[in-house]
Amino acid sequence: MAFDYKFEKIMQLREREKEESETVFREAQNQFEVEANKLYGLLKKKEDLIVMQEQKMKSGFSVLDIQHYQQFISNLEKLIDQQQRIVVTARGRMQWCEQQLKEKNIEVKKYSKIRSNDLTHYRKSMALEEMKQMDELSSIQFMNRKIR
Repeated sequence: MAFDYKFEKIMQLREREKEESETVFREAQNQFEVEANKLYGLLKKKEDLIVMQEQKMKSGFSVLDIQHYQQFISNLEKLIDQQQRIVVTARGRMQWCEQQLKEKNIEVKKYSKIRSNDLTHYRKSMALEEMKQMDELSSIQFMNRKIR
């Protein structure tokens, strides 16, 4: 008689859910990295622009050019603020997906532990049953020898 785990279908379902959660988490993680890299690019661009503006200020340039740089930096700061909100949202989604993945892992581990305990119990009962059968065979053989 083979071991038949009573929660096998549930365990398979939980494992599929866990795998789906892993996929969703990896996608959320990748999306967060993309958005964070965009933010980094914008911040780097702003920093480079400020450095360039300071260098031009030392060498001297027109008030109109200063106004253009200031306007460009102002627009860049708006983009940075917007990108920061996107990054925060992406991070929140990634953390939520990570929490879901942890919960799915816990579920799978619970069912694995139950399966392990059931398998241990099954093996013990099979060993006990085998011992009973061996005792019966031994008794029968003993009786057959005694009769002869």
